[in-house]
Parts: sequence; C-alpha cells; structure tokens
Amino acid sequence: MHPLTQAPILETPNLRLRGPQTRDAAPLMAFLQDEKRAWGFGHIPNRGDAWRWFALNVGHWHIHGYGYFTIETKAGDIAGICGIWNPEGWPEPEVGWAVFDGFEGKSIAHEAAWHARAWAYRDLGMGPLTSNIVPGNTRSVALAERLGATFEREYTNIHMGAEMLYRHPGAQAGVTV
Repeated sequence: MHPLTQAPILETPNLRLRGPQTRDAAPLMAFLQDEKRAWGFGHIPNRGDAWRWFALNVGHWHIHGYGYFTIETKAGDIAGICGIWNPEGWPEPEVGWAVFDGFEGKSIAHEAAWHARAWAYRDLGMGPLTSNIVPGNTRSVALAERLGATFEREYTNIHMGAEMLYRHPGAQAGVTV
C-alpha cells in the first residue's frame, strides 16, 4: 500500500510499526467513535471529526517528522496506533498508544511503545519522553510504569482536561532495543 508519510518501518519481534495508509482510516475511526474504548485517548463521536483526526496524524508526520505509527501484526492485522505525539498545545513530546478491540492483553502496546520510544531516542535524538494519561486510565498507568515511567505532575491538557504526566527514562538510562 502507498504510505501517506515519510515514516520509517520499525520491525519488532511480533509487530510492524509503519506510517499511516489510507486503509488505516476505517479501523482508527471506529476506535475513536467508540466511547467506551476511546475515552482515555479522546472519544470523537462524529465520523467526519474522526476522519479529520486521521488526517491530523498524517499532517503531524509531515510537520514534525514523527507521529503515530500504525501497529500491524506480522499477520497483517491493524492492531492500534503508537508513536510520538506533540501537537500544538502539548507540554512536550509524548509516547502514546491505543490498542484496538480484540488486541488487548497481548503485550502489543508494550512492544510498540518500547520500540517507538527507542526510535525517538536513537534516531530523533529526543530526550526523556512523557506519557500523558487521563486520571482513571489504570491500564495506561500500568503500561507507563512497566516501561519505567514515573509520575511527575498533573497538568491541564487543552483537549482532554486533567491529565497525569509520566516521565520515561531517557536514552542515557540505557533505554535501547
């Protein structure tokens, strides 16, 4: 399929992290429109607005040189998104993730986030990243902590409201793949 960005392809033991393609729009929009599943990421009830978020990610790659990768299993299933996110109004770049229905509990988010973070440190020269987590999102807190991140502070996200900022260990702490 034709890539929409200049994103690299990151091969992990079980996954392929790649830039967004047109075929990724429908599964991402379905996730964003699902209030129960997307509440901690940013539920978008309107299909047109969900499509615009997909396009926002494509643009984010072109503006910053990074964004959310599509998480694809080695079998070719689209399992979620993960990558480095820093739109206007964000306090600083963060590593974020969302796993789609049917792909939870398989360490997909952990594997994807570990490799996306290592890529940002190694190839982009970024310093210690954050993960911005909505209070009550215990699964994301557990994953951030499993990745070695620690709670730093609370802040107000311009889109999500109150969030907890978790700080990841940096490349100097030996975070590599």
